[in-house]
Amino acid sequence: MCSKLLMRWTVLTSDAIIFFPAALYFIAVYYNGRKDEDLVWAHALILLQPCAILIDHGHFQYNCISLGLTVGAIAAVFSTRELVACVLFCLALNHKQMSAYYAPAFFAHLLGKCLHRQNPFFNVIRLGLIVLGTFTVVWWPFLYSKEAILEVLARLAPLERGIYEDYVSSFWCCTSLLIKWKQRFSMSTLSYFALGATLTASLPSMVQQISAPSHRGFLYALLNSSFAFYLFSYQVHEKSVLLPLLPASLLVLDEPFLFKWLTINSMLSMYPLLRRDGLTICYIALLFLFILMYYAPMQSKEDGSRSNYIAQRFPKFWWALISFYTLFLVMLHVLYLFVQPPTRYPFIFEAVITACAFSQFAILAIYTNIKQWRLPIDKAHSSDVKEKVN
Repeated sequence: MCSKLLMRWTVLTSDAIIFFPAALYFIAVYYNGRKDEDLVWAHALILLQPCAILIDHGHFQYNCISLGLTVGAIAAVFSTRELVACVLFCLALNHKQMSAYYAPAFFAHLLGKCLHRQNPFFNVIRLGLIVLGTFTVVWWPFLYSKEAILEVLARLAPLERGIYEDYVSSFWCCTSLLIKWKQRFSMSTLSYFALGATLTASLPSMVQQISAPSHRGFLYALLNSSFAFYLFSYQVHEKSVLLPLLPASLLVLDEPFLFKWLTINSMLSMYPLLRRDGLTICYIALLFLFILMYYAPMQSKEDGSRSNYIAQRFPKFWWALISFYTLFLVMLHVLYLFVQPPTRYPFIFEAVITACAFSQFAILAIYTNIKQWRLPIDKAHSSDVKEKVN
């Protein structure tokens, strides 16, 4: 009991010291000039993200530290403090290796900004030295021998644990119903499959940011890169969905429906894990709280409410499909809670949940990649890539 209380307080402290200030910093930098009521709404949804609360405060994973450092790095990039951004992101990467989900986006955006400045080679070298220096300081206790470094790296990449765990909404888990990946291929072969698929899925958003870096494009690139890793990388866990959720939450005022839909389906994808941990009541309570906050009666556009603005972007046919899918999810939750699965298919509900969440993640990933490439030219170059850096 004392250990659980200690973990709870340390998670709350990490939120208060790292994640909350970083989120406030980001809002002040990226959404500067927006209406006060919109800023309050965005603050509430970013800080009270239900998936992050359930994982960090129910599962005690301390993701708020790496996510907070990442948000701070993003805000630092937008504030033209690239050197600070490199240090913060390196710290996030060393705190949790899952932060590598964002590495392609950071690399592409910073490289694109350097290439659009005078003396691009000097700017690239400077950022590279900061990265090497930060890693050297963090890894200093392990640099005394090659064996120590290799042991740490082996723990960071546990290939023996398989290409996925339990019922995670990744490509490999969902398609395993048709192709028995673990039985037909060796772990080494699967790791190469995953690497190739992940790099291929990440490449389009990287190319866009290298050629036309922008603030909004950077956020889409972070989302697309993390989607690529979550859907196709090796050894994905249910909680990894927090990685694409972060940039989606930072885009909440630009893409409110995207954020809502991703949050709902992310909650769905984690539901089997949370139920095993005895967090069903917390799950339901936080989901309802999120929906209440999302539909808070605030004005997002001059011509009407936020919900009306979102409704105008989708034809009635799509809203009918969305309503049908939502009703199906409610029924699926009820069945999973109160109905025993058939003896022949003991994990049928988990498989359906995984397939539903994966289908929505794949659709959203395609949408956000297209959206990033369709950014107007004037917005694509909206970040002043020729300003003086710190």
